[in-house]
Amino acid sequence: MKSSTNSKKHRFCSKYGPWSVVTGASDGIGREIAYRLAENGLSVVLVARRQDRLTELAEDLAQRHGVGTRVVTADLGQIAGVEEVVRETADLDVGLLAASAGFGTSGPLLDAALDEELAMLDVNCRAVLALTHAFGNRFAARGRGGIVLMSSIVGFQGVPLTANYAATKAYVQTLAEGLRLELAQQGVEVLASAPGPVASGFARRADLRMGQALTPTHVGQATLDALGRRTTVRPGWLSKLLGYSLATLPRAGRTRVLSAVMRGMTKHQNHSASRAEAARASEIEGVGG
Repeated sequence: MKSSTNSKKHRFCSKYGPWSVVTGASDGIGREIAYRLAENGLSVVLVARRQDRLTELAEDLAQRHGVGTRVVTADLGQIAGVEEVVRETADLDVGLLAASAGFGTSGPLLDAALDEELAMLDVNCRAVLALTHAFGNRFAARGRGGIVLMSSIVGFQGVPLTANYAATKAYVQTLAEGLRLELAQQGVEVLASAPGPVASGFARRADLRMGQALTPTHVGQATLDALGRRTTVRPGWLSKLLGYSLATLPRAGRTRVLSAVMRGMTKHQNHSASRAEAARASEIEGVGG
């Protein structure tokens, strides 16, 4: 069993190593993916806004797994933040990008602060595109590499009470689907990971109260295991249950079902007050989901 594990680790490191980049690494799915990459022998560039959390994580990864680490404190809502990530990794042989940074909101769109919804577009879409373009070119030049983009179960149809977030994830899902075939001939593998509800900083940021939810542990390794094997993975039992159940419905039916789910997760909100307070109390600290 140990020999099989070591062989798998060696194959993964040979295919994507020696360095990886994980955005949104300070919390949730991004943090979990960073642990799993280090466990597989890849050195990790950790990207997020919270330097203290990244430094703590970097020290833990180095101590546990003996891998190299680099911390890049960057706001991916700004193009300068994306440029900083590219610049700070220019001297490294990066073979894998896990674009896990992102955030969501909930409640009626017309009650939302427009600047917050536009900021979501910048983090969830523009930064993902810019990083995918930059590292995709690097991977194509080296003839191998992997790109993991965080989609979501809400990205396959419109979803009331999180309409803009669902739209950003539809963008990510479509981008991954197209690029998987486009980049395959250049040796670059692309995967969309589409989890269901995940209990993490993402839910707190979006002011959602969930009943059943996955943990980041359910998502991290299952996502990496699917890279190079599928176009889309629904990691964890809940993601599979919801994904395949919804897949049997027409698109309009999926929208109605998820509308009911969102009403349940947001029924505690006073949409004119509590949501705004939650937004002020939170930072845009990327986690997928």
